[in-house]
Amino acid sequence: MAALSDLLSKAADVKLPRLKKPLAKLPFPLRAPSTPLTVEPLPPVRKTGADFDTEWARSGPARAAREILTTTMMEPIVQFLASPSRQGLDRLEGHEGPMIFAANHHSHIDTPVMITSIPEPWRSKLVVGAAADYFFNSRIKGSLAALTIAAFPIERTKVGRKSADLAAELLEDGWSLLIFPEGGRSPDGWGQAFRGGAAYLAHRCDVPVVPVHIEGTARILRKGRALPKPSSTKITFGAPLTIHEGERSAAFAERIEHEVAVLADEVSTDWWSARKRAHAGTTPSLSGPQAGVWRRVWALDDRGSRGSRKSWPNTN
Repeated sequence: MAALSDLLSKAADVKLPRLKKPLAKLPFPLRAPSTPLTVEPLPPVRKTGADFDTEWARSGPARAAREILTTTMMEPIVQFLASPSRQGLDRLEGHEGPMIFAANHHSHIDTPVMITSIPEPWRSKLVVGAAADYFFNSRIKGSLAALTIAAFPIERTKVGRKSADLAAELLEDGWSLLIFPEGGRSPDGWGQAFRGGAAYLAHRCDVPVVPVHIEGTARILRKGRALPKPSSTKITFGAPLTIHEGERSAAFAERIEHEVAVLADEVSTDWWSARKRAHAGTTPSLSGPQAGVWRRVWALDDRGSRGSRKSWPNTN
């Protein structure tokens, strides 16, 4: 026992050699450069959210892999869950070049339904504007979104310069864009006001906007539901819209929303009746009646199940 104590005492007296310089004091370039006290430090570089890098997902190998995934997995799943009926594709005939496809948004299945519905030549060179705070909040989630649907991050709370510049570069490079101007899925089945991103990009890049109405996806996988329920859907394409001379982006955004509302009216009634209401300025709003929750639900159920509009019940 005494011998063990002597050994520990001698070990404690041994002085280990010290490094001449700590790692933090190594000279540049063996360490990161320091920032002078008189210079404001640069913000830390983020790798998620709006700063997520998606350029690799538009490379040749990634596009080939995405085409295989689309034809072997996405199309069969969409056909099984949504049984899509596509109308208005003839309105795209004669148009060339990149376009912005602007659709209403009710479900996560809206994106695969649209990807499999947009015809060539736009489908093979299509990117999807996805919410940066939802789809790109982690590296794994963002990589999957970029690979499977060619998504790139868009800040939905504002028209962010980084997102807008990237979208504009892609449009100028010949890519078409799928965007949901509402900024998020409908909370109750009725539409939300369109934001100005699609109109701004169309104005900036001088490209047409194709209004699209998607009907039925809320029955499959509405917001808040975990498991999908198969149902039929209708995807209606409108004629491409171009911004008028002197028209502001805000006014163009309202016109895009109105055209999607006209398509919704066309689906629930018929083309002639919808066009007459559009000409008279009486097209029903996508946002539904400004009434109590029960009346909004009642009107929505009737509109979706019968394809006609009831008049409001007399409560007097």
